[in-house]
Amino acid sequence: MDWTDRIGRRIKLRDLHVLLAVVECGSMAKAAESLAITHPVVSKTISDLERTLGVQLFDRSAKGVELTAYGQILLDSGAMVFDELRQGLRRIEHLADPGEGELRIGCPDIMNAGVIPPLVDEFLRRWPKVRLHVLYAETGAGQFQLLRERRVDLLVGRLPMSSTEEDLAVECLFDEPFLAFAAMGSSWARRRRIALAELMGEAWTLPPYDSVPGVLIAGIFRASGLEPPRTSVVTQSANLSAALVGTGNFVGLLPSSVLHFSAKRLSLKGLPVQLPDTRISVSVITLKRRTLSPLAELFVQCAREVTKPLS
Repeated sequence: MDWTDRIGRRIKLRDLHVLLAVVECGSMAKAAESLAITHPVVSKTISDLERTLGVQLFDRSAKGVELTAYGQILLDSGAMVFDELRQGLRRIEHLADPGEGELRIGCPDIMNAGVIPPLVDEFLRRWPKVRLHVLYAETGAGQFQLLRERRVDLLVGRLPMSSTEEDLAVECLFDEPFLAFAAMGSSWARRRRIALAELMGEAWTLPPYDSVPGVLIAGIFRASGLEPPRTSVVTQSANLSAALVGTGNFVGLLPSSVLHFSAKRLSLKGLPVQLPDTRISVSVITLKRRTLSPLAELFVQCAREVTKPLS
C-alpha cells in the first residue's frame, strides 16, 4: 500500500473538521465545547493526525495552540476539501430545483453605488427564490481575502493595476472613465461646457488621496495641470459622496457606471468637463481551480448581459 492510500484510509473528513474547529476556537478545550465532544477526543484526533503525517501540526502552550507551517498547509487543504463538497451539494440542489439556493458575492462600496443594484435586481427577477448574500469587500488587494477564505463565491470589483495575484481568474466586464458630476438641479448641470479649473473653488467630496481611487483622481487633476483640490468631505464611500452631491452643495468625481446606472435614482448629472482618459476596469473575480456553483455561473452570465451596454 503506497503513502497516498495509507493517508486516504487514515485521514477522515471528521479529522479535518476537528482541525478546523481547533484553529477557529484557538484551543482544544474550546473546540471540544464547540463540537459537543470531550477534550480527550479532540486531543487524540490531533495527535493521530500528527502521527499519521509524521509532522507537528500545532505548537502547544498554556495560552492555547498555534498552527505550525505543516498545520497551515493541512488547514488550507481541508478548507478546499470542504468548499468543494459544499459546491458539490449546491450542484445537486440545483439539479433538484434550479431556481433555489444561496449565492454569496463580495463587492467594494463603489460597486454598490453603480452596477450592483441593477445587477442584483435583474438576477433576482430571473431567479426570485435565490437567497443572495452581498458582503462588503475592501478596495485593493484586501478584497481577495473573502475569496481565499471561501466566504464568497465571487467578487465584482477591480484588480489593482500592480496586482500579480496568480491564484485569481479575472473576467473584465467593462472599462470606464471618471466623470465630474453635480446635482441635477445645480447651476453647473445647465452648462454645456465646463473647464475643470472652474470647479476648483467648489466644495468637493472625494476619497483620500492616498487610497487606490484617490491616487487615480489626484492623477487626473495633475494631468490637467491642476493641484488636487482641498476636499470638504473625505470619504471612501461612493454612496456617501453621491448622496452629498445630490444635495446640490458638493461636486465630485466618480466612475461613469455610477451615473449610467444610478443618475436618476441619486439625482445626479454628469458634467461636460473634459478629463484625461483614465480608465478603470470592472471585473468578475474568482479563484482558479475552484468549482463554481451553478448559481454563480448564472450570476456571471447575468453580469455580462447587464453590463453589455458599457462594454
